[in-house]
Amino acid sequence: MYKKLRYGLLVTLIVMFSTSSVVAQEEFIDPPSKELTTIPFEQLTGGIILLHAKFADFPDTLNFILDTGSSGISLDSTTVDYFGLVPTPTERSIRGVAGIRKVSFLYNQSLHFSGLSIDSLNFHINDYTILTAVYGEKIDGIIGFAVLSRYIVKLDYDSMKLSICTNGTIRYPRGGYLLKPTFNQLVSQPLRVKDDNTISSRFLFDIGAGLCMLFSRDFIEDSSLLHKKRKRWIKEGEGLGGKLDMELTVIKEVKIGPYRFRKVPVYIFDDEYNVTSYPSMGGLIGNDIMRRFNVILNYHKGDIFITPNRHFGELFDYSYSGLELYLIDGIIVAGDIAKGSPAEAAGLKEGDQILGVNKNFSQNLNQYKIALQVPNEKVKIVFRRNGEIMDIEFKIVSII
Repeated sequence: MYKKLRYGLLVTLIVMFSTSSVVAQEEFIDPPSKELTTIPFEQLTGGIILLHAKFADFPDTLNFILDTGSSGISLDSTTVDYFGLVPTPTERSIRGVAGIRKVSFLYNQSLHFSGLSIDSLNFHINDYTILTAVYGEKIDGIIGFAVLSRYIVKLDYDSMKLSICTNGTIRYPRGGYLLKPTFNQLVSQPLRVKDDNTISSRFLFDIGAGLCMLFSRDFIEDSSLLHKKRKRWIKEGEGLGGKLDMELTVIKEVKIGPYRFRKVPVYIFDDEYNVTSYPSMGGLIGNDIMRRFNVILNYHKGDIFITPNRHFGELFDYSYSGLELYLIDGIIVAGDIAKGSPAEAAGLKEGDQILGVNKNFSQNLNQYKIALQVPNEKVKIVFRRNGEIMDIEFKIVSII
């Protein structure tokens, strides 16, 4: 009798636990993710993603950069002035590679994509004049955590389309790899970098950065990563707060998940404002690497899923001219001319108006930049200085 009771109790407990497990699963499993909209995107220099959207009730179509390195969402100050809006001043500050500044906000606003409207967004206001000059496209704002955290976002660089889906259960495609980064508004991912030494560290996952990798100088010096004979090229960079001087070089290898990239161009800068949170992180990984994967951003689950795409095997940009080009008031001009660079040796000066590159007089900034990305080839520049039209020719250097 005792054995029968004990057996019966055991069966009852098994049934109870089994039932409670089923109930718990039914209660806590997310519904399947559903696609809300799919929209095309454009790519700017370095793989930067440009999206088109409308703000609030205004009919104008605006240009937004998609940026996992942004902890919110923002509008350009000139765009705000154009709309006649009056932001609310605050004591909050934002940090960038070139400075720290207080920001104003437009609260409880909306953003409209084709097929999807997003409400209750607080846009901070910033000056993106430098980004407009760098990319030759009016940059009206940056889309970051405020939007990315609400949805599952799929980036397909093969079709040049972005899909926005509801949070929920999702089956990742075969043939890729699941990253488990740390999400805290910004995203940090463990990586292994190798040159003279092999170093494992965390790096900011920043698809809004048009480069392969950016290291803080403190990380480089403390880790002794670089081979002592590595040549460093002077380069001007741009970011939040304006321009700053950097160094450009190459390292042997970058490894993200199981994927390896060799002979990777990297930048080194003095992280005066500690945007890389050193020593917690060593720098950032940008979109000239990440554009080589189709990416699924799943902030809700803490996942980033990457699948190599048709760009995976493309060569990196190893060119070095020392010439920066900017579009200012509709005119392409020479920016900083690096000391000791081929452009300086040829006689170009900051402020020269660039009229043509290699018989291309289209005044298309992106085409001119592409023409300057051919290592070991000569390039001819036609320019205007003090009202006089001149031309020079020089050979573009390879950094490897």
